[in-house]
Amino acid sequence: MTRRDSAPSILVGLIGSGIQASLSPAMHELEGAEQGLRLVYRLIDLERLGLGPETLEDLLTAAERMGFAGLNITYPCKQAVVPLLHTLSPDAEALGAVNTVVLRDGVRIGHNTDCTGFAEGLRRGLPDALRNRIVQLGAGGAGAAVAHALLSEGVGHLAIADSDAPRATALAEALRARFGVGRATACNDLAGEVQAADGLVNCTPVGMAKFPGTPLPVAWLRPALWVADIVYFPFETALLRAAQELGCRTLDGGGMAVFQAAGAFRLFTGLEPDAGRMLRHFARMVSPDHLRA
Repeated sequence: MTRRDSAPSILVGLIGSGIQASLSPAMHELEGAEQGLRLVYRLIDLERLGLGPETLEDLLTAAERMGFAGLNITYPCKQAVVPLLHTLSPDAEALGAVNTVVLRDGVRIGHNTDCTGFAEGLRRGLPDALRNRIVQLGAGGAGAAVAHALLSEGVGHLAIADSDAPRATALAEALRARFGVGRATACNDLAGEVQAADGLVNCTPVGMAKFPGTPLPVAWLRPALWVADIVYFPFETALLRAAQELGCRTLDGGGMAVFQAAGAFRLFTGLEPDAGRMLRHFARMVSPDHLRA
């Protein structure tokens, strides 16, 4: 019997739409193997299955019956899954969004590791960037997590823009209730806000292979603006490429991807992940040589 055959095993997965390019399976399985764990990570792709978020209840029930220890949740289900859970961690409850569900003894426990994941990526990637005024694009589940992370990391004022204006307004109101009056507003003049901002963060799916392009006109960018994108596949989005060509400091989605995965791994397995090792695995997976192989 090999070491792998005798290793404890755990089954987890990811629910989302258009997720075939996700690196989550490799990140979790590689870290599991490094720790002597036979971890199997399955993709439950709503797009490929021809399903919508309304099937989440059935998918959660099926996962419980098949012995899943937990599930990651991504676009477009991070908010839709909340009413289907039995209990929420303080972060998930404050955010109103869940990216990690632990399934234990018939109880569904919702967590959010996106918030801490983005915060850690920001601290490492742009430690000294100005944070007086920031513009955030997107107020969905990931956007809620990033907004809380930004304000927790000292952003003075956050202007939030979303194609669904009431959603941006609701998120800004929730942020003011938690962080104080004046810390967050819904964005009414996006061009003007970007012009006055120190930084710009894209929390929309625009830039993914499925949603190509940029979430705002690149003519609005300027060298003094730092630009972050939470999309990591492609690793260099059109927005980041345009920003880099102008001389902007940029932050790719890799840090958030790795650190949220490390948090989820800890919740799923009870083991402490080696975040540095996970970063090295991730860097190899997104390297041009690996992608051409």
